[in-house]
Amino acid sequence: MADRRDPFRPFETKLDEARALAILRDAVAGADDGELYLERRRSETLIFDDGRLRTAAYDAGEGFGLRAVAGEAAGYAHSTDLSERALTRAAETCRLAARAAEGKGVTLADPPPPTNRRLYGDMDPLEGPDFAARAALLAELDAYARAKDPKVVQVSVSLGVSMQEIEILRPEGRRVADARPLVRMNVSVTVEKAGRRESGSAGGGGRFGVESVMEPAHGRALADEALRQALVNLEAEDAPAGVMDVALSPGWPGILLHEAVGHGLEGDFNRKKTSAFAGLMGEMVAAPGVTVVDDGTIPDRRGSITVDDEGTPSARNVLIEDGRLVGYMQDRQNARLMGVDATGNGRRQSYAHPPMPRMTNTVMLGGTDDPADVVAGVEDGIHAVGFGGGQVDITNGKFVFSCTEAYRVKNGKVLHPVKGATLIGDGATALKHVRAVGSDMALDPGMGMCGKAGQWVPVGVGQPTLLIGGLTVGGAGKD
Repeated sequence: MADRRDPFRPFETKLDEARALAILRDAVAGADDGELYLERRRSETLIFDDGRLRTAAYDAGEGFGLRAVAGEAAGYAHSTDLSERALTRAAETCRLAARAAEGKGVTLADPPPPTNRRLYGDMDPLEGPDFAARAALLAELDAYARAKDPKVVQVSVSLGVSMQEIEILRPEGRRVADARPLVRMNVSVTVEKAGRRESGSAGGGGRFGVESVMEPAHGRALADEALRQALVNLEAEDAPAGVMDVALSPGWPGILLHEAVGHGLEGDFNRKKTSAFAGLMGEMVAAPGVTVVDDGTIPDRRGSITVDDEGTPSARNVLIEDGRLVGYMQDRQNARLMGVDATGNGRRQSYAHPPMPRMTNTVMLGGTDDPADVVAGVEDGIHAVGFGGGQVDITNGKFVFSCTEAYRVKNGKVLHPVKGATLIGDGATALKHVRAVGSDMALDPGMGMCGKAGQWVPVGVGQPTLLIGGLTVGGAGKD
């Protein structure tokens, strides 16, 4: 197990801070921004599958990323070698990007504002119960799920924990540090009846210690939920196809909002005018009553960050207010090029990747409608409770999402579960067709990952019960 008595102090154990600062300043000479980003990450994954411990993995690594930004250009170099020699070589690479701005009166951008706020503790999820205790818990949950119902034929239980420690050195000499714990537990259950097999899953976590998910009651609740979903799907009929109304449950279904709308509100796509929302600032892009925020400041949430990966404090950024587009998510480079402030959304997967505008916790706020009335407002359609995989074209927001749990609804009455339902549409149109917004906004349980340009970062989503009219539903069933 890792030892938290050895904190990540690269300027005390690996690099001389004065020399590192001098090299950084040399790298960004003639540029308008840049930073030295240092990171150590440790992670552990256990997977109990098919009645045995299938995976037990531990990974640890550290490195730096050095960046110089000049206008729209950026030079980036990274290494696992935290030495002055490697840093000097990286600076030579980064200077190439800055040369285009030399002699043009470029001045270094103002640094991000400081903060002493903490959104999560610095507990290390890799500490606490040892490996044997964690493996024993997964075995216990496997046995619990199998004993719940004779139709259970397969169970998979996983526990993943990580600790990411970063330190950012800015050219003006400021140092910014953050220690980011992350925990997630997941349970999947497969049931069989008369030769038919269906599955369900449940999971979640956040930025806290592992003890919160090590309580057996926590894992049993996940197993109960996964089994419930699987049994529902076992009785599901083929979903109908056609254009119809769709009610979305609160919480995790906000992943549709995240993918179909959120990416289109990131600054780089709008600066390059490749987003469906480009040039629409101040205009109505959604139905009245629809308010969307990206909030990286929610304590202990999976998508929250005390500071982003450029050192800017995270924030609660309103993107759409009562249907009107009022903001984009920005990193420092895109914000500077667009003449606006950075919003704390400059994120990167690791030291080996440059930052870019990314979501944190993207949420549609609750409205005033009774959730029961929202579902009752479906005349002919489905009620989508859970989502699995999906595909989205970021530039136009067109999406295809598969439902993992959904129900047929007619004349406001929920009839039977359906399987194989897919939702097809585009985010900009779907936002304008929101007909009811429930008062029950909820956040997801903490299991989202977001991909962009080959980089993956943890995120959160949330929404209330929604009614969207005129979505295309794909399915193999008949009405």
